[in-house]
Amino acid sequence: MCRWLAYTGEALAPSTLILDPQHSVVAMSLNSPLGAETVNGDGFGLGWYPDAAPGADPAVFRSIEPAWHDQNLRELSRAVRSPLFFAHVRAAAGPPIQQTNCHPFRHDRWLFMHNGSISGFSTYKRDLVLSVDPELYPSIQGTTDSEVLFHLALTYGLMDDPVAAVGAAIRRVEEAGRAAGVQFPMQGTVAVTDGATVWAFRYSTQGRSRTLFHSADVPTLRQMYPDAARLAAFGDRAQVVVSEPLNDLPGVFLEVPESTVAVLDPDGYHHREFLDA
Repeated sequence: MCRWLAYTGEALAPSTLILDPQHSVVAMSLNSPLGAETVNGDGFGLGWYPDAAPGADPAVFRSIEPAWHDQNLRELSRAVRSPLFFAHVRAAAGPPIQQTNCHPFRHDRWLFMHNGSISGFSTYKRDLVLSVDPELYPSIQGTTDSEVLFHLALTYGLMDDPVAAVGAAIRRVEEAGRAAGVQFPMQGTVAVTDGATVWAFRYSTQGRSRTLFHSADVPTLRQMYPDAARLAAFGDRAQVVVSEPLNDLPGVFLEVPESTVAVLDPDGYHHREFLDA
């Protein structure tokens, strides 16, 4: 449905990851070998926490242009520096192509993006929307299942316990979907951040989720590939979680297991089981 990337670590220009790699996010928008759709040309988004303003809310740039075609994305991603950013390319699966339907979505300090779908969403959308906290409902600007999922997670306490809140939101989707006769309501990978920690979820009701990978730690990669000049662009704390590997070098990207939440924080990368299908 879509492809995405999340980075945290020493501040760098987002172009280092979304433009420059062999299989960059922009390259995935044209050709995504592991994706459900090969082309993801129905818009894109970049969300970042400014390096020059620690503690500030994230900035977001979204467009309905194909990522490979947008010169503004190239200019912006080279001009800014950020210690944590999200990038997303979209393949629309029903909701119209408009800026408010492009990821990432933002609420206060939080960013959210999703690759996948809520199967049969239109048939029980009303039930899900009515589960959203009435005070949060006016913040829903678009028409996607992903934005409703975000607001469900906010309703269930995302700001206090992201793992429990995303789990509760998914369970609500599954409950409503099965009541509407949908066998496998939830599919996909989800990323959410508060600007300090990234939580990346790989889960589907069927147990056959979209792909998700995390990078090995940079000091280890320097030992594995001492002649790789590109590693000089990254600090020791650099971490990436992404829909597909950004290059073909063995051992650089490791698959996140099914039904797992991957956590990227100042202590490094770790993961644990997430929900039972």
